Amino acid sequence: MSDPASITVTPVFVADLHVEGERMPIYVHVIDHPRGRVLVDTGMTELHPAAADLDPRLRPLGEQDFDLAGIDIVVNTHLHGDHCGGNHLFAGKPIYVQRRELDDARSEDVYIREWVDAPGVRYVPVDGELELLPGLRLVPAPGHTRGSQVVVVETGGRPIVIGGDVAVWHGEFDEPPTEGRQRVLALDPELVWLAHEHEPWRPRTV
Repeated sequence: MSDPASITVTPVFVADLHVEGERMPIYVHVIDHPRGRVLVDTGMTELHPAAADLDPRLRPLGEQDFDLAGIDIVVNTHLHGDHCGGNHLFAGKPIYVQRRELDDARSEDVYIREWVDAPGVRYVPVDGELELLPGLRLVPAPGHTRGSQVVVVETGGRPIVIGGDVAVWHGEFDEPPTEGRQRVLALDPELVWLAHEHEPWRPRTV
């Protein structure tokens, strides 16, 4: 087992969208692990008619001071356009996604097919839970989509979760939970990083 204290998570702001009168951020998350650098989700790199009504303002990874070549592994929590639109930046790198999500993304109209299967993109389909690296595992979290997953970082204490859209905003944790949120809450996490919130969600302490 790697020293848990040596695993760090860093949010990177890549865009925002206009949703219900406010600007909603899009973050991706970098996990620095002793055995490699993992990127969770890839944001958006270009505009698309399917997202035009959200008025995206983009800050793509490829135009930031970001070491694209330094990423060893990519994980997609799910394949909506604001989470996989930068997958093409990592052509040839392994991109881990739940098999059910990949199947849905290739057959349902709510996905942007040309971003999902951009040239050179190489998926590693996952069926259920997977230990990606020591102390780092993928856990299915259906709800936002049928094939959503989260990344659980074992830190030695309570885990840290990178949740994508397991909750789109903090208040969703107070609503009737999806199967995915139930799984996250059952982990008793220290905090949960979300794609569309500036700060992580922390469970209330009694």
